[in-house]
Amino acid sequence: MPKVPALEELQQRRSEKWFGYDDGVIAATVAEMDFELAEPITAVLHDAVSRGDLGYTAGVPASLGDAFAGFARRRLDWQVDPDQLALVPDVMLGLIELCRIVAPGGSVGFASAAYPPFLLQLPPAGFSLVPIPLAADGAFDLDGLAARLRDGLDVLILANPHNPTGRVLPRDELEQIADLCAQYGAWVLADEIHAPLVLPGGAKHVPWLEVSDAARSCGISLTSASKAFNLAGLKAAMMVTASDRAQDVVRRSSIASEQAGLLGVLAAEVAFSQCDDWLDDVLRQLDRNRTVIDTGLPAGVSWTPPQATYVGWLDFAGALDEDPAHFLLSKAGVALSPGTSYDPAATTFARLNFGTSEELVTEMLTRISTALG
Repeated sequence: MPKVPALEELQQRRSEKWFGYDDGVIAATVAEMDFELAEPITAVLHDAVSRGDLGYTAGVPASLGDAFAGFARRRLDWQVDPDQLALVPDVMLGLIELCRIVAPGGSVGFASAAYPPFLLQLPPAGFSLVPIPLAADGAFDLDGLAARLRDGLDVLILANPHNPTGRVLPRDELEQIADLCAQYGAWVLADEIHAPLVLPGGAKHVPWLEVSDAARSCGISLTSASKAFNLAGLKAAMMVTASDRAQDVVRRSSIASEQAGLLGVLAAEVAFSQCDDWLDDVLRQLDRNRTVIDTGLPAGVSWTPPQATYVGWLDFAGALDEDPAHFLLSKAGVALSPGTSYDPAATTFARLNFGTSEELVTEMLTRISTALG
């Protein structure tokens, strides 16, 4: 079982999730996990610091390419050519850079609700936003996508598994998305950062570049060890291609490998090659936490249990008539992410991060139930 420090120790962390809250508040906001790092990752980071190895990254090391290709093959049934990898500091910067190359000043679509940086960072970079609301059952709205493509949509950012719902898109849906985008000449940038975090229960992640020839021609995948292994602050992600056309786009990027963090690269190499057992333990713990939430949500609060990731998209419509995140922080000492950060219309929703111990998940549910009366 992965170890989680006590609440008092967690509150000493300086990362965004835990920083700035009053004593006793349980933070369940930003997608960081509370588990202690895998031992091989801790060791490689300590070794780098002890030898003063904190300089610039020199290209894409063959060791990283081989480690990721092995991980992708082993865990995701994905055949990756290590020569078609490029480093970026993080997935979001990579997405913005690729949008700049393929559609400067153009329109960028994504399923809504959506990862908040899509809403916050794309407009200042000069792009117009085209949210595509999810269907009532959480599925991707293919008819909505087709309509927006007919209107001239330039780029689709496809978050799969989806954030904040945790849904894993099935192959037939992905094939139709690929065919539609290829038909209309739109690019697909697949944000697959949560792909290693598919939970037990039958869902299977299909990597975008394994979907079809159309997907490979019109798409680029972006991924990182950051979510699955809790390394976001080390700043190392990858753009992955599987066609000459897509590789030509990546070659035009102005982001240099040296802008990615060397510690992130070293940690990713070890994560992808030596930490399968740790990741399996984490997935089992997340599955247990998901069950605790599913059986313990108070009356009036609903969700669809996520198929992947460690975030739950909770609807408080039957329990509250005010912003649930604000209410629960002030009344329960539980910090959730406001639903309106993901979709301005999601006023009854909040996202709960359950990447922590079962004890803290249980305590959060107890506090929420008590506050709701």
